[in-house]
Amino acid sequence: MHKAKKRFGQNFLLDGRIIADIIGAIRPEPADNMVEIGPGLGALTRPLLRHLNRLHVVEIDRDIIARLENEYPKDQLVIHAGDALKFDPSLLPAPLRIVGNLPYNISSPLLFHFSEYAGRISDMHFMLQNEVVERMVAAPSTPAYGRLSVMLQYRFRMEKLLDVPPEAFRPAPKVDSAIVRMVPLPEKKVLVRDEKLFAKIVAAAFGQRRKTLRNALRDYLNEEGFEKLGVDARLRAENLGVSEFARIVDFFAAGRDP
Repeated sequence: MHKAKKRFGQNFLLDGRIIADIIGAIRPEPADNMVEIGPGLGALTRPLLRHLNRLHVVEIDRDIIARLENEYPKDQLVIHAGDALKFDPSLLPAPLRIVGNLPYNISSPLLFHFSEYAGRISDMHFMLQNEVVERMVAAPSTPAYGRLSVMLQYRFRMEKLLDVPPEAFRPAPKVDSAIVRMVPLPEKKVLVRDEKLFAKIVAAAFGQRRKTLRNALRDYLNEEGFEKLGVDARLRAENLGVSEFARIVDFFAAGRDP
């Protein structure tokens, strides 16, 4: 029996009912170009392969890679050995479907990594810490709403699908988990003049949550700018939706560009 390795954030899903619910939510089709991040002991890999002609998996653990190589033919399971944060989805045919039980210790960096390839992705289904999923899907002016909410909602329509209790795993994590579906928005809905500036302004706005926008964004907007945009400078970052952040970014970019 494979022993979970703490350095890889491994918790293996074992609950058959929840596995069936996840596969039902994903609805894999034979011709799908699907990538599984962190196949582990194959809880999702096996049922996915009952529906798919071929599955790509990204795995860093050499012991698990050896298991997978022994269990599946190479034309059915294509193994990409290495760190998921360094995996390049553009090497595979689009559109891609990405699934996986993401290591909770690097879940946010992984979400940002895959969001960079949103144009090549049709959907993503991930198991994550429930607290992270709640932040991803949070609405403005709610406690969970923050930088992660804005940065991901800028690119994706997201939906929390399933709650997963700790006892569904071995070893059991100390937190509740959940399944989230992420579907990229049409490009015309997510364009800003400068996406790097968008990330900077969102980070600045949420850098100190209790600051008003007047103080948090003083490097980007003065009182006149807030007035022109029709944004109340007394509000805090958590009160603005994605479209309002996009308007601020485009306003600043337009004034900065020659």
